[in-house]
Amino acid sequence: MASKLLKSYDRSRVPLYIQVASIMRHRIQSGQWSPGQKISTLEELEREFEVARVTVRQAVEVLNEEGLLDVRQGRGTFVSKHTQDRHWLQLATSWSSLVTSLEDNVPETITVEKNCPPPQLEEGDGQLAPEYVRLCSVQYRNAEPYSVVHLHLARYIFDKNAKRFMVAAALPTIDAMDDILLGEAHETLVVGSADPEIADLMKIPLGSPTMQCRCIVTDDKDIAIYVADIIYRSDCIKLRIDLLGAKADRKKRADGEAGPVKLMGRKSRTAR
Repeated sequence: MASKLLKSYDRSRVPLYIQVASIMRHRIQSGQWSPGQKISTLEELEREFEVARVTVRQAVEVLNEEGLLDVRQGRGTFVSKHTQDRHWLQLATSWSSLVTSLEDNVPETITVEKNCPPPQLEEGDGQLAPEYVRLCSVQYRNAEPYSVVHLHLARYIFDKNAKRFMVAAALPTIDAMDDILLGEAHETLVVGSADPEIADLMKIPLGSPTMQCRCIVTDDKDIAIYVADIIYRSDCIKLRIDLLGAKADRKKRADGEAGPVKLMGRKSRTAR
């Protein structure tokens, strides 16, 4: 009878060595395997994970390339002493933090489509603009791709500063436009997996877990001027939410320490 571990392997289409590498990576990142610690031998890992020796060796190679494991000939395999936090990308939870996080981004544009079909909008996403420009780009950190962006930008917004939109992140560019009043902005996050296009662009295995973000920004007339589908590598992102922030703000206002709150900043409906 197959063990629970073997059954869990069978439920995934991800290559077996990637699944084993994922388990080992979690042990390192959770502290179960500490920096500098010598881990089990290939033979011991083979028995523990119930896979072939070659599968364990491939998993170790993956983590060695990531800098998480240090393979020392004749001595064994050790957890790297200076492992980097791969979850370096803190997803923004407010308009100001989102704009600030994107200000220095330099996207590598793949395609620009000026006569494109409009994006599909759901209830609460605003109304379609007359025309859109579709921009596709890849975001890099240390020469490593970490996200792919498919953006529909209202044509009249794009035409205001087309050169800038080609070389800089779109949201900070929009935020800097004094003649544009923003209405609403929201993001929706779902867990997905890399299709062939995404796997190729981000240099990750087909079917690898991803975080898919849908970001919608409307102007003060409820026109969806920014509709972006952003796909992140799941191994680089984390989400931190200040659950008591609103309560703390209310206390400050009650104590006379803070002024009125603006939900969207200087160009939102609340700031007009």
